Amino acid sequence: MSSARMLTGDRPTGRLHLGHYVGSIANRVRLHQRYESFFIIADLHMLTTRNTRADIEQVARNAREMVTDVLAAGVEPERATFYLQSAIPEVGDLNTLFQNLVTVPRLERVPSLKEMTRDAGKDEMPYGLLGYPVLQAADILCVKGQVVPVGKDNAAHVEVTREIARRFNHLYGEVFPVPDMIMSETPTLVGTDGAGKMSKSKGNAIALADDAATVRRKVMGMYTDPNRVRADVPGTVEGNPVFAYHDVFNTDRAQVEDLKSRYRAGRVGDVEVKEALAAALERFLDPIRERRARFEAQPGLVDELIVAGTERTRAQVHATLVEVRRAMGLTSAYTQVRRRAERYRKAAATPA
Repeated sequence: MSSARMLTGDRPTGRLHLGHYVGSIANRVRLHQRYESFFIIADLHMLTTRNTRADIEQVARNAREMVTDVLAAGVEPERATFYLQSAIPEVGDLNTLFQNLVTVPRLERVPSLKEMTRDAGKDEMPYGLLGYPVLQAADILCVKGQVVPVGKDNAAHVEVTREIARRFNHLYGEVFPVPDMIMSETPTLVGTDGAGKMSKSKGNAIALADDAATVRRKVMGMYTDPNRVRADVPGTVEGNPVFAYHDVFNTDRAQVEDLKSRYRAGRVGDVEVKEALAAALERFLDPIRERRARFEAQPGLVDELIVAGTERTRAQVHATLVEVRRAMGLTSAYTQVRRRAERYRKAAATPA
């Protein structure tokens, strides 16, 4: 395993789904064998769009489910450090220092922030959401992450991190690595409704934890070619969500090509195509379910992984912050003031 570090993670807003898998988790499973890996449970990021008391009360449960999903997908616990973002207050200190290294117009050019505002049902962008990429930079650089696996949506965020690292190093000396992005092979996965990417909030997602009956129900209700009213009408494969899923998850390539050929010719119905997809997803999800069952059979194990990982990460972040403050001269500033204060106290205590 390389000594280089990888930072990745998710907001604890619920179970992970197939879109998460193709967008980042598949990369994490592959890369965590190669890099020292930190997995953030980004509950402070969650607050930018979900910050009611009820939302916050769900963090512990959602964190537990999220980590279980990642482990079930194939990440080995002994090769991963899971940590809860809000339990490391030093990340907020680093975020404050980084805010001065980027401008508002630069953040306003990050395209996904407007989409996140819209998806959260907000008319205006909260200050915290505008600063989302800056806090993300603090997340990555606080552990001196050198590799960040990303989907298309997060690439612009990580580019802000790269700019902040370069800016800091230019002003104060070489402290941070400039992290590299590793893009997923399938940047996004369309939702089951065919209307944009898969999203928990849109109700168009197939969760990694869904049972067989739920997966089949969701697949059979998937959007297909709206112009195809009968099985003998030639259909369109391109842009058809069912075939997009076949391309990603069906390992029987001969079956996929046969279905595409017959669909274009009007010689197969949507039901047969969806039945084949449901079967392919079962072959994909069954090993994940088996691994999940092993971890769920050990109550408290995932909690212990989070606590141990958080403690380890906080020690690393504290060391990074000390280095940052020293490089900036902030430590020296207070030292000078304290020494003068000590001389004053001694003088004041000395009888005339």
